[in-house]
Amino acid sequence: MVTVAAVDLGASSGRVMLGRVSSDEVSLTELHRFANVPVSSDGVLRWDIRALYRGIRDGLRAAGRVDSLGIDSWGVDYGLLDADGGLVGNPVHYRDDRTAGVLERVTESLGAPDIYATTGIQFLPFNTLYQLVAETAVGRRILLIPDLIAYWLTGEQGAELTNASTTQLLDIRTRTWAFGLMRRAGIDPGLFPPLREPGTRIGDAGSVPVIAVASHDTASAVVAVPAEQEAFAYISCGTWSLVGLELPKPVLTEESRLANFTNELGVDGTIRFLRNVMGLWLLQESLRVWAADLEPLLHAAAQVPPFAAIIDPDDPVFLPPGDMPARIADACRATGQPVPQTPPEFVRCILESLALAHRRTLLEAQRLTGRHVDVVHLVGGGARNTLLCQLTADACGVDVVAGPVEATALGNVLMQARTLGAAPGELPALRALLRRSQPLTRYTPQGNDNAWRSAQRRLDSAP
Repeated sequence: MVTVAAVDLGASSGRVMLGRVSSDEVSLTELHRFANVPVSSDGVLRWDIRALYRGIRDGLRAAGRVDSLGIDSWGVDYGLLDADGGLVGNPVHYRDDRTAGVLERVTESLGAPDIYATTGIQFLPFNTLYQLVAETAVGRRILLIPDLIAYWLTGEQGAELTNASTTQLLDIRTRTWAFGLMRRAGIDPGLFPPLREPGTRIGDAGSVPVIAVASHDTASAVVAVPAEQEAFAYISCGTWSLVGLELPKPVLTEESRLANFTNELGVDGTIRFLRNVMGLWLLQESLRVWAADLEPLLHAAAQVPPFAAIIDPDDPVFLPPGDMPARIADACRATGQPVPQTPPEFVRCILESLALAHRRTLLEAQRLTGRHVDVVHLVGGGARNTLLCQLTADACGVDVVAGPVEATALGNVLMQARTLGAAPGELPALRALLRRSQPLTRYTPQGNDNAWRSAQRRLDSAP
């Protein structure tokens, strides 16, 4: 058995988990959780990265003696270092509006087909490519968030591949930085550190080895998808829903580009072919506005008549923080639908709309790849949301297996254990280990497929 520490940074909180792995079991214990509260500075929304680092250090002290540690976080955002290796201000938050209009300018200049043919990454306004074009600060090196934390712990600079692939600045075929694309965009290639594979040893934090796990949180979550067969899809559901398939090679067709699917790197040469759906962000922001607990609202929302109002959760209007119920109400009025009047009605609208987005994305993924899906694995915090899981099964028309909830931390732990020689070497064996040791819940479709088709048509035809 090995004991490892997993640092898992999410958009609203961070935590340090203690993982124990043996040949027949993997377990987790939460040691320390801390808030991730953005800060505004000179009108710019930023991550309070030093507060996050303090939380990490507190958690690592609580962990005591461990065999290794690994770090994962969200993608695209970065810290900018000066010539002496010091941080040039807090990293800018991907929800900041500094990239407004930049995507359009860059794609008009460089050509969206050419960018996609090189990187295979979906076009999102906050991708690192557009952040760097909008960057006004001057620095000598950028480090993505997990790599920045690893640098502070070990003194070693680098970029782990699964997270680097989210930047839209990596050549998806060669798995190297796309220096030609950088130069055409006016970005200095010298900013970028050497790349490293997941599962490699970065350095030491004191006497503890720091291992490069699949440091993009979705990549770690996909490692922990407990699939038994190849014909599966996954939904890593939290603030975002990452909906897609695991493939052996990227899909770089024009159809895939127009559908805005992404080809991010996974472990062992796999491709995470997926699309971002706005996810539980709409529900999280609504709960913040209401100052309400979720569980009573879910119970009440289950009793609300279905399909009273449907919205598109991927509408850019829902991206920034703010009064989410008011925006949902405005979207319903704009499309001539009844406006939800109570929190349970809003919750029903959000979850049905999210399930419909899951359905739409999975159908499109199957069409673009020629693959068939027999089961959907829903992992992450959304696996606790029983209403969402059932609605997703109803909408997709296949069984949904929910769990593990802590998929990202488990994937982080398993990659460390594999590097240390305490876990199986192949993904199917890692996933079998999870099935033996983690609670899973299966949801069977109960809904009317025609009703979901009708809801989709209604949304597609809305003004």
